[in-house]
Amino acid sequence: MKAQVHVCQDAEALAAHAAQWIVDLIGRHEADPEIDWPFSLALAGGTTPKAMYQAMAAMPAGKIAWERIILLWGDERHVPPEHPDSNYRMVKEALLDHIDIPAENVLAVPEPGGDATLAARNYERVLKETMHGRNRKFPKVDCILLGLGKDVHTASLFPHTSALKEKSKLVTANEVPQLDTTRITFTPPMINAARNIAFIINGAEKMDALSILWHGPRDTQQYPAQLIQPTDGSLHFFLDKHIMGNIPLPESVMVQLI
Repeated sequence: MKAQVHVCQDAEALAAHAAQWIVDLIGRHEADPEIDWPFSLALAGGTTPKAMYQAMAAMPAGKIAWERIILLWGDERHVPPEHPDSNYRMVKEALLDHIDIPAENVLAVPEPGGDATLAARNYERVLKETMHGRNRKFPKVDCILLGLGKDVHTASLFPHTSALKEKSKLVTANEVPQLDTTRITFTPPMINAARNIAFIINGAEKMDALSILWHGPRDTQQYPAQLIQPTDGSLHFFLDKHIMGNIPLPESVMVQLI
């Protein structure tokens, strides 16, 4: 299946288009009798996804049936949930505080900020129990949102870290020496098992990273986002026109101009 590239005029249009795409994806999910409910959505940190969450929060009541959505976190900073760096806190302030979603549908990383390995292990257990992962090696999340770092990392899969070689775990505590921290993150095979994967990226400062992701030498240890290749799902890139610059599109993509 070809990757789909959605090119928007600016950051505001990008947030609005990506939010509507999620709504449409949920609608197609609901119409498919072969797919079980609820719809699972794994969230990303960062300023660009935050704008998309704010756009979703601003939608009219009833636009999204939040009682039928399960929210997951693709990665988390290893800090308490009230910490300013917490991805959970960002999502709470941008989205959760403004929507009517059952508490049991919000599956954030359990007790981050203590023992990172234990937190990752507990989150994997939660995912297996909730996503019926006992029946398959990696549960199929309906949509995983991703960002892209200037170093071509995604989620908390940073260059030359141990998580890049993980083959069996769903979630791992990934030591990131370059940031002097540990992050809790979905593993590459967990991400690649998703039904839909969407990179949401804007800003000219990410241009070089996108160019490397699409056209750079294949080096997944140096450029971890190159590991993201859906097993049998779809891959999307939501971009603003400023990040595109003069980067040629890959040959095997479909392009939508917004």
